[in-house]
Amino acid sequence: MKKIISIIAILFSLFYLSLSFAEEKKNNKNTQLNFYTGMFDYSDNGQKAMLFGFQHQNEDLKRKTFAGILSPITGGFFTENSAVYVYSGVEWNFDLGKLNLTPSFAPGLYGEGDGKDLGHILEFKTEIQASFDISKNSSLGMSYNHISNASLGDKNPGANSYTFNFLKKF
Repeated sequence: MKKIISIIAILFSLFYLSLSFAEEKKNNKNTQLNFYTGMFDYSDNGQKAMLFGFQHQNEDLKRKTFAGILSPITGGFFTENSAVYVYSGVEWNFDLGKLNLTPSFAPGLYGEGDGKDLGHILEFKTEIQASFDISKNSSLGMSYNHISNASLGDKNPGANSYTFNFLKKF
């Protein structure tokens, strides 16, 4: 329980810092926050658990490439079984009008808590997200991700998750 409270405190601290940064750049709307919830490892009936997460993207650091707009992301989630995953990586943004497709890749650190043993502390998250603009600065979306240690550990069971997302630009 202490671990969950600590993670929640860290997430709220990151959220507060992001809002403070957003106040400085009020007119630029360069920070995007993604709040999400869903089912961790939904395909394993014995290990599936609710998850809650937060992700930050700073559009000041985005780069236009031949493969779309690339930008850094940082975030984390925790599950109802006290598993924790904290990550930092990149996402590609494909703006298709009101619809946005966003694949991402993020290495991170995983702590199993009372949840699933993924075989290693270093895990890699690949994700695809589809979101729909509901206003100029807000979107609703759904995503699917897979977390794996790329066989770095003695075992590599992986975890498949889906989430529902609320994205807000500040």
